[in-house]
Amino acid sequence: MPEVTPGQPGAGQPRRRVVVTGLGAISALGGDAESLWRACLAGVTRVEPVPLHWPMREELRSRVWSPLGDAARPASALLGRAEPRRLDAAAQMAIAAAEQALAGAGLALALVDEKRRTFRVEPGDATRFGVFLGTGAAGIVSMLAYGGHVGIHGARARLLALAEGLDGERGDEARAIAAALITPAVFNPFAVAMSMANSVASNLSIKLGARGPTPTFAGACAAGTIAIGEAARAIARGACDTALAGGSEHLGDAWGGIFRAFDAVGALAHGEPPPEALNRPFDARRSGFLFAEGGCGMLVLEELESARRRGAPLLAEVRGFGEASDAHDIMAPDPSGVGVRAAIAACLADAGLDAADVAHVNAHGTATQGNDGVEAEAIAAVIGEHAVVTSTKSLLGHTLGASGALEAVVTVLALRDQVVHPTRNLEQPIAELPFATRPTPCAMRHALSQSFAFGGHDAVLALSRVDG
Repeated sequence: MPEVTPGQPGAGQPRRRVVVTGLGAISALGGDAESLWRACLAGVTRVEPVPLHWPMREELRSRVWSPLGDAARPASALLGRAEPRRLDAAAQMAIAAAEQALAGAGLALALVDEKRRTFRVEPGDATRFGVFLGTGAAGIVSMLAYGGHVGIHGARARLLALAEGLDGERGDEARAIAAALITPAVFNPFAVAMSMANSVASNLSIKLGARGPTPTFAGACAAGTIAIGEAARAIARGACDTALAGGSEHLGDAWGGIFRAFDAVGALAHGEPPPEALNRPFDARRSGFLFAEGGCGMLVLEELESARRRGAPLLAEVRGFGEASDAHDIMAPDPSGVGVRAAIAACLADAGLDAADVAHVNAHGTATQGNDGVEAEAIAAVIGEHAVVTSTKSLLGHTLGASGALEAVVTVLALRDQVVHPTRNLEQPIAELPFATRPTPCAMRHALSQSFAFGGHDAVLALSRVDG
């Protein structure tokens, strides 16, 4: 491993090792990290028809998604009674996932202000505790909701008219949706605060009294991976000792506008039923990604010796991080794979690993035509054909800015249990890589978690078992 991280003060001093001590997750497959992991090992997915009213204005090519259900508004002892009305769902999920991760890491929360429901993390120095959060568009649902405040009255009338022509449950569903669209008399004064992209990280910082660095990374689908990588760099160079790092996203706006935007460019899974078979990363018959309503993955990162002194669980080490840019197209990957290959190579160099050391790759694996071919070629070219490859998105769908963090959580658990979850619906692989199509035992010390995003953002984490 290189001795000095770029920008680290004190050249010649060995960089500090960074470990994962706690995990939290909110997803369509479970309300915590262990539930998510069990579902992944069982090959479970959640695919449902989109809400009835989404295709009312125009036809949708894709008609399925992976909704969060009640997980979008998770219960958390950290949330006061009024806060669900003041926080976007992305922030609420992040707070709940952070509570899980901190508890898993053995870090206690001392109540500071009962009325505001603010806390202090113990043990630790608040000025040395950071929050690093990735998101594609946190707060966008709140922005759309309050931006469409006036137009909802007309939509409600249309839904009631539609309900008159429907029988049974479908008519009841349309009337229920119309009833839910009644707007409050007073515009929410927290609309701006709920809509800010940095609101998730800021609310976490306020909630936990974290006074260290609190950046937000808007790296689209790579945002969660970037946040974890940058948090590890900050700890390694001594900018902080402990950090919450991850990604959070909520994309289920009332009228499916975000879904429609991805559908319009042909990015979403479509085709003939059964719906649960439409999402097929790395398969020759892939048609696009399964749109997931969102979720949150959160990791507690700590300096190794500090974690050891307090007896924290050492779940994995963040061994390396690599980034690159395609500099090619705002929505399509460079077909040459130059950016993807560069990010993987940079991650290996940062980790001090050879390609042969990598036993498992948790791939970006979106099931889009462009990504999967480029990624498979890059894995084969840089890593080789020995590492077991899987796609968490084949089960979870694509949670955009939360995806890299959720996949990092899954990769840490794969390292812990020495098993790789299956890639669902992979029947005609597009490459001769050792894809896992069933739960696959894997003796691994080192694994990669990869994310590639609109805008050409390429980011890769090297996660390892903690040795020495």
